[in-house]
Amino acid sequence: QVQFVESGGGLVQAGGSLRLSCAVSGIILSNNAIGWYRQAPGKQRELVATLTGGGMLNYVNYADFVKGRFTISRDNAKNTMFLQMNSLKPEDTAVYYCKVIVGRTDYWGQGTQVTVSS
Repeated sequence: QVQFVESGGGLVQAGGSLRLSCAVSGIILSNNAIGWYRQAPGKQRELVATLTGGGMLNYVNYADFVKGRFTISRDNAKNTMFLQMNSLKPEDTAVYYCKVIVGRTDYWGQGTQVTVSS
């Protein structure tokens, strides 16, 4: 059974930082691609960052609107993925979801709310 525990969301002022965590059980993160997505009210869910897995080289992809501000990472020993978010803007306000891709199946976390005040 795959289980996710997301944490780290909250309310922060513009310019501040948050670190999202997503602890996963039932899937070995190092073997699979992972990602963070977000969904703002009234908008579609969008990609924030992805990180490949299962090989010697890890490729990272960031959405243009977070490049230079957000960092995706993975702690294989803890089977946990992270999203470090710096220089937050009000437009970053959304529910953030972690995802693990196993073959053709996507597994999603429950989401954590991030609110950035101006």
